[in-house]
Formats: sequence, structure tokens, C-alpha cells
Amino acid sequence: MRTQVCIIGGGPSGLLLSQLLHLSGIDSVVVERHPRDRVLSRIRAGVLEWGTVGMLEKAGAARRMHAEGFPHSGILLAARNHGFRVDFDALIGRKIMVYGQTEVTRDLYEARDASGGRIIHEAQGTALHDLDGAPYVTFVKDGTEQRIDCDFVAGCDGFHGVSRASIPRAKIRTFEKVYPFGWLGVLSQTPPVSDELIYANHARGFALCSMRNDTLSRYYLQVPADDRIEKWPDTAFWDELRRRLPREAAEALVTGASVEKSIVPLRSFVTEPMKYGRLFLVGDAAHIVPPTGAKGLNLAVSDVHYLHEALGAFYGGDRLAPERYSDRALARVWQAIRFSWWMTTTLHRFPDQDDFAQRIQEAGIAHLEQSAAAQTELAENYVGLPY
Repeated sequence: MRTQVCIIGGGPSGLLLSQLLHLSGIDSVVVERHPRDRVLSRIRAGVLEWGTVGMLEKAGAARRMHAEGFPHSGILLAARNHGFRVDFDALIGRKIMVYGQTEVTRDLYEARDASGGRIIHEAQGTALHDLDGAPYVTFVKDGTEQRIDCDFVAGCDGFHGVSRASIPRAKIRTFEKVYPFGWLGVLSQTPPVSDELIYANHARGFALCSMRNDTLSRYYLQVPADDRIEKWPDTAFWDELRRRLPREAAEALVTGASVEKSIVPLRSFVTEPMKYGRLFLVGDAAHIVPPTGAKGLNLAVSDVHYLHEALGAFYGGDRLAPERYSDRALARVWQAIRFSWWMTTTLHRFPDQDDFAQRIQEAGIAHLEQSAAAQTELAENYVGLPY
């Protein structure tokens, strides 16, 4: 089999890249190791930067998002059980969109199917070859080894995927910060406690209130990194969440049985460069951010933007365009890494944190409440820096 771009990974970044390449007249094949229903079962965050909304529009995959998504023009921040609103629309004239990553993936599958896109599921043992020469990809499908020859490989296969692991260690450098806590997340079939997201700093730890739709809510509590889900029956979770929220939200909280419950670790991770030979790293294959700043999926989409531009320019005659991909993408990646680190360190209780450090956090949040300039900086980063 022959294609121009072989894309490893059938998640949202791989599907979006494939669709945009198709619209630019560039052929691609997507290779995914899981069945489609497994890909669509992944529960992920759903806060989309307005740039991500624009990319989905460009890909022709935004109809259902605009019909069913929830545009938000601000967020609520809280400390010491007191909350205030940061109005993105008033500060910078832009919004965010709350729309689940699973739904984004579903819409992109629909777009690729309508365009006759080639997506190979259940590809086992995928391996990348001759990445600094004439690249090709091998895998086993239905017991038979197959080969795809290509001009370029796009690694959209996540943190544990084969793409980054295929680069010689001496050719890349990694940067990592592991945070000493995790997020206990609960999905419940209850109405959201607020029309907008609530980020709460508290001496007992961080809390976040989010939503999937009008009847499906997503809540998070900061917990020790080694905590066990069994320690958190639903009643204990709801009681602790109330303690950390603004008073008005705590009183309005509607509780119910959890639909899904999990604990995820937090880390910041960056790979430099995001390119080796004719392999490009995209999204989680290249970088991880703590979810505090809502940047994971959005950073993957911005990578797709830069890679799509680079490949379009290459096939348009600019043979050096792919060499610029990594630097362009990393400039925005590090801004998002910084913002996510700032949100995380401002809102979370660290294990060695004393009362002085807690007061410093609270003073910083109080400054945000009073300063339009500070709120504008937060709004610009949260809604998404321009590409």
C-alpha cells in the first residue's frame, strides 16, 4: 500500500489531520490499534479553545458541535469558599466551547467516512522503519503482515504509543515534572451545579466542577497520588466536594450515584524536537499537560494546524516547510505548559505546603478578582493563544 502521509493513531488528532489533508488534496492512511468502538469509549475532557472550534469548522466536522455544544463566555474561580467570575467575552471578545472529546472523535469519524477516508483498525504490532530515509510502516491485520510506504509519518498515537519510542534516544530531549497528587473524577447523571466551570482553591485541596451536558456532570477532587478509589464511596466524595466549593455552589449541588469514577495522575512533559527525519510527533505523543488548564486536546489540535500547514506547503513546492514544524509547534506548546503549570500551582495544595504558602495562593486569587489586567492574561491563555 502507498500513501503520502501515514498517520499512526485514530484519535481526534489523527482523524483531524487526515481530514484536513484530504481537503488539501493530500492522501493519507490512518493506522489504529484498537477497534473503533474502543476509541469512541474513551472518556476525556471537553473544553475546546475557540481556535479548536475553528479547526473543526475548517474540517467540516462542526455541525453537531454547534447544535449540541455549550459556548461559555467565562469561568468561576474560588478561594476560601468565595467565588467570582472571569468574563472572557467582556475581556477579550472570545469564548470556549464545552463539547466532549468523545463527540469530537465521533464527528471526525463521520467526516472521514463521508470522504472515503482509509482508517485501518485493530492493527497489531505497528512498527516504523527508515524514518530518516524512505519511511514505511508495518503492522499485522487479521493475521497478515501489511506494509504502507509513505513520504511522511505523523505520530498521533499518544504518550505510550510507538511513534516517540521509535526515535533514537540520543536524538530527542525530554522535560518532565510529576505533580505529587492526582484528580479523583466522578461522572454523575445530575444537572451541573453551575452554568460555567468552577475552579476552587481550598486549604483541603483543589476542586473542579465541569459538565458534559444539561444532565451529565463531571466533578473532580485533588487527592494524594497513591489514593485508592475504594476510599471514596459516593457519599464521601459529595461531602468533600461541598467543603471545597463556594458556599452558593455547595448549597445548590445536586448529588446522585456515580456513573464512572477514576483517579488520574498529573504531569507536565515535553519532547524536543517534535520531529525526527520524516516522522512528526503530534499531541500526547510529544507533550502532556496537567488538565487544570484544559489544554490537552487543544494542544493536539494546534499541532495539527502547524503540521497541516507544513505538509501543504511541502506539496506546494516549499521543500523546507516540514523542517519548521517542530519550532512553530513548540513555541505554542511551551506557552500552554507554562499556563497549565501556573493554574496547577495556584489552585492545588502541595504536600509540604504551610499556612504561609496557602495565604500566598489566596492573595494571588484575590488579586485576580480585583485586577482586569490579571484576568485578561488568564482569559487570553485559557481561551487559547492565537496560532
